[in-house]
Amino acid sequence: MTESRVVVGVDSSTQSTKALAVDVDSGAVVGQGRAPHSVSTGEGRESDPEQWWSALTEAVGQTGYADRALAISVGGQQHGLVTLDADGRPVRPALLWNDVRSAPQAAALVESLGAEAWARRVGSVPLASFTITKWAWLRENEPEAAERTAAVRLPHDYLTERLTGAAVTDRGDASGTGWWSPQGYDKDLLDLVGLDPAKLPDVLEPGQPAGTVRPGSPLRESALVAAGTGDNMAAALGLGLMPGVPVLSLGTSGTVYTVARSRPTDASGVVAGFADALGGWLPLACTLNCTLAVDWVAALLGRDREQVEPGGSAVVFPFLDGERTPSLPYASGLFYGLRHETTPGQILQAAYNGAGYALHAALDDVLRHGGETLADDAPILLIGGGAQGAAWRDTVRRLSGRPVLVPATQEIVALGAAAQAAGLITGESADAVARRWKTAEGVLLEPLPRDEATVERFTTVLSRARGLFETGLG
Repeated sequence: MTESRVVVGVDSSTQSTKALAVDVDSGAVVGQGRAPHSVSTGEGRESDPEQWWSALTEAVGQTGYADRALAISVGGQQHGLVTLDADGRPVRPALLWNDVRSAPQAAALVESLGAEAWARRVGSVPLASFTITKWAWLRENEPEAAERTAAVRLPHDYLTERLTGAAVTDRGDASGTGWWSPQGYDKDLLDLVGLDPAKLPDVLEPGQPAGTVRPGSPLRESALVAAGTGDNMAAALGLGLMPGVPVLSLGTSGTVYTVARSRPTDASGVVAGFADALGGWLPLACTLNCTLAVDWVAALLGRDREQVEPGGSAVVFPFLDGERTPSLPYASGLFYGLRHETTPGQILQAAYNGAGYALHAALDDVLRHGGETLADDAPILLIGGGAQGAAWRDTVRRLSGRPVLVPATQEIVALGAAAQAAGLITGESADAVARRWKTAEGVLLEPLPRDEATVERFTTVLSRARGLFETGLG
């Protein structure tokens, strides 16, 4: 009897590492593992990269296939700044994507060249979440740490290098740094922030392996290691996403994106012009406050996250970590429109509305800047932890007025990484592997009438409160 061919896909996210062992031929998940991360909750958002490696080792071991997997790939949280010394050890904890202390540096960088120039050169206008602004912050605030830095990596790059010893990345994750363009690293931009390109990893071509597992890694030696990619790019692979199909992901952050055939260049900064992991593009809008922010409101009210109630005039913008879309890094949470008759359930529903509002507002921009259109009856693919909740599903349907397709597979990022690893074995592109595995099949929910009154109310309040948010008073 022939032994099944198995690969491992890893999702190294903000809060934890998940690993899936997947049968190459059938797409069946034959093993799973999970290990938590810790994130600082002080002024910034930081994590020790060493714990990511420990969590990967633990999660991969839990799958039961560490000694038999033919290949592995890592999908990781985007934008994080990992600084390593000459011995490959972290100089300091990594600055995570949702650390917004670099907002002043982001503003200065945009002012130095202009938003149009940034969008044209790297596809995106740098925000406080981008790696380039974090490096600028580090040089200004911790110059000794910057001076000691011999290598700069993204989270998935760091883990891939630990597996293989190779300093490599992929175009998808690199496109979120703010210093990569389709022609490669932009030396002028690196000079602008004082970063030697020799400290950066090589960018592999789509489908090119990073190397093989080296001794001391949690998998058997000689197993192939794919290039890996950013978490949003890995999710697109895991869905086998076709151009023009919108995805809304509900996790610690909220994202809306699609695969596009043309390169986005949005000077407004709403749409990030990311590359995908295959040679195309992934226009994307992202919010910092999503499921965790809504859960915080639920806990504040002493309610279960599903205990929402319709009606009322409450408006809640749960911008607890500042916000990226819209770009309001100094914002805080806002509760507005409360009356004597307002119920806790209505306030909680308003928090759902506030967290989802910006994502739905950005959907048309994402499609337009990617050169794609959406049929009126086309469904939104809903993924992430929030996609399993009835309150989130209903909120998305009300705010969009569209049907919603919830794939049965929940760990889409890890599955996309597994598809990338499987492509090394079969010679297929990763998205073709995912479509063969039928990963996007799931529950199709009929549309609800679009809640125009709520959309208009939130639009009006946001417009009036913007001044408070921009000064940090809101």
